[in-house]
Amino acid sequence: MVRASARYVRVAPRKARLVADQVRGLTVPQARTLLEFSARGASREIAKLIASAAANAENNHELVAEDLRIADIHVDEGPTLKRWRARARGRATRIEKRTSHVSVALTPTD
Repeated sequence: MVRASARYVRVAPRKARLVADQVRGLTVPQARTLLEFSARGASREIAKLIASAAANAENNHELVAEDLRIADIHVDEGPTLKRWRARARGRATRIEKRTSHVSVALTPTD
């Protein structure tokens, strides 16, 4: 099993989980194709992570990227950046910029 993780990704976990659920169980080429044409913002970050995991498999374990399947991908919540936005009548509201920790595990297809 080959693993890769991306921490402090500037995508909300709820939005990243939608993309992660789409690619879970797919082969690496299928996932790359799906993410390439996905309009969601998190798809770019998850595509980079899958490419990194595939490169880890090729360089460290001498596996072929086309023969790998996404066995596990999960998104955890990272720290939240808190920002303030000026509003009417001298008030301010809090803007929360959420981050994610994304982990992926690849296994060879049988």
